[in-house]
Amino acid sequence: MQVSFDTPATAQNGSTSSSANLFGISLIAALAGFIFGFDTVVISGANLPIKELWHTSPWFHGFFIMSMALWGTVVGAIFGGLPTQKYGRKKVLLWIGVFFSVSALGSAVANDPYTFSFFRFIGGLGIGVSSVAAPTYVSEISTPSTRGRLVAMYQFNIVFGILVAFLSNYLLQGVGGSNDWRWMLGVMAIPSLIYTVMVFSIPESPRWLVSVKKDDASARKVMERLGMTNIDEEIKLINASAEHEAHAGHDSKRFFSSKYKTILWLAFLVAFFNQWSGINFILYYAPEILSQAGLAAKESLSNSIAIGGTNLIFTFVGLYLIDRLGRKTLLIIGSLGYIISLAMVAWCFYAHASAGLLLVFLLLFIASHAIGQGAVIWVFIAEIFPNKVRAMGQSFGASVHWVFAAIITLITPVFLDKENGVFKDLGPWPIFAFFAFMMALQLLWVLTKVPETKGVSLEELEKKLVKS
Repeated sequence: MQVSFDTPATAQNGSTSSSANLFGISLIAALAGFIFGFDTVVISGANLPIKELWHTSPWFHGFFIMSMALWGTVVGAIFGGLPTQKYGRKKVLLWIGVFFSVSALGSAVANDPYTFSFFRFIGGLGIGVSSVAAPTYVSEISTPSTRGRLVAMYQFNIVFGILVAFLSNYLLQGVGGSNDWRWMLGVMAIPSLIYTVMVFSIPESPRWLVSVKKDDASARKVMERLGMTNIDEEIKLINASAEHEAHAGHDSKRFFSSKYKTILWLAFLVAFFNQWSGINFILYYAPEILSQAGLAAKESLSNSIAIGGTNLIFTFVGLYLIDRLGRKTLLIIGSLGYIISLAMVAWCFYAHASAGLLLVFLLLFIASHAIGQGAVIWVFIAEIFPNKVRAMGQSFGASVHWVFAAIITLITPVFLDKENGVFKDLGPWPIFAFFAFMMALQLLWVLTKVPETKGVSLEELEKKLVKS
């Protein structure tokens, strides 16, 4: 059975109101992604001023100042599933807002690099935990027909936050003189505090209330607020699913058992391939990549805007298509786009083609990611795990994602170094050829192993993907 809402034929006004309410609640939870995206990029405006202010060594600056939020993200993703499962999705979403607020204000007023790094680490924890709690929460309050686009709003908000951060840094230049960077980082406290206050208005996940808290009465009230019909049957179905999980030994203590083998591999590989597309490498080092292709440094801002704008536009396309074409179809489309664009970027470097042509294929790469992996990853991981271990599953998938993001971000710059790089005599084309090869492997995996989850209830997915 699937969760359903009143149809227009039976209760048109109620259905419209319930759908709007569901969208609003999902949007509030997904706003954690906006702060995530903003926090990720805002540090770029503080990079040079902090280096000049504290005169830190290149190693310290890279590992602590610029990367500390990333280490916090890894830790938050690894351990975020435990509190999300034990204390509930809403409480964790609330604490994420607190972490973001404290991080923004603390980073802005820090007087030494150690204090600064500490508060950036706190913000990273918020990012990592948000990648667990927000998709989990939205997937559990959505209907099968809306789950894809509602959960994918988290990714859209990440992309939107990145664009706003670039714009914010640009507008705040010159506001505080040598302390511009403090304003750039501190302004993030505004959306963080607004988000924290808004989270108070959303309900707890009804699936968590039934399957973990065993509070059917509270779950019933939430379902009524969301406009669900057949509430008694839905509660029975969730309880039956929880009992089946318990009897079959499906619990967090046996999370890495053979019962979850299929979904663990699905979660691992979708996160693994997401990063081996080279998306973080290209986003972080786009100006340097383009400069090696012969593009003037003064054009880097417009190119960043072009890349960010393309990402936003095609994320909209992914949101529109994910519940219409399905997750698997989007992954296939994205994989084909990856292979073509990455292979052509490699060729452009190899053949010394024009920087303009290379930029076109980089934009095709960004569009392919936004429609494919970008739109799908958080939705897919959030929906394939059973109710009782969904937070743990989301934590596992997010951890894989962030660990490989950290590894690739740290090791790939050696492929760009003109003087001491691994391919200093060849240029960067081999790394792009390698990414294209990895995406060919992703396409093979998607075609042969990935199930379609579009329009299927979470309980039905459990029956299909989890061994008894």
